[in-house]
Amino acid sequence: MSRVFWVRHGPTHAKSMVGWSDIPADLSDTAWLARLSTHLPEGALVVSSDLIRARATADAIAGPRPRLADERDLREIHFGDWELQDFDSIPDQTHLRAFWEHPGDVRPPGGESWLEVSTRVSGAVARLRAAHPGRDIVAVAHMGTILTQVQAALGISAYDAFAQRIDNLSVTELHWAGGRWQVRGINHCP
Repeated sequence: MSRVFWVRHGPTHAKSMVGWSDIPADLSDTAWLARLSTHLPEGALVVSSDLIRARATADAIAGPRPRLADERDLREIHFGDWELQDFDSIPDQTHLRAFWEHPGDVRPPGGESWLEVSTRVSGAVARLRAAHPGRDIVAVAHMGTILTQVQAALGISAYDAFAQRIDNLSVTELHWAGGRWQVRGINHCP
């Protein structure tokens, strides 16, 4: 059995759509980071998205755990032309609503669709599992990244996955057993 402990990076305090922009996380709550690190399995491997907010969070909670190379395919959704825009400032509100209300093939201009994100992240997870069979993995990533895996584990629609709450510095625990994912916890805040 493999267990993946998904950790959402520390807060950025951005009030816009942040996907591939390299914005740092606020990691000033050292007590929370210490509780989070203590909550995670001691022998787990630690991997993160290559974006600084995830990398720095992973470094802050890794402790003595082995740190794997950053994984680009664990990045957040690529929002393309909508990147760093406030929701209200997007000129085509119909397109924006379709992206959030009917996730699937709809993509932001110059960005990627939910299906593309899901495929990218699932491929990275499959590679990590194959390279480290039976190992616990702490994967520090982003809300959208984590939600793709929650959707797959629960067998729900992307729209229903968006309804799940994934707070900064929370843990979502998924187990791979019997050829499928099992959800052991979503959005646990140690």
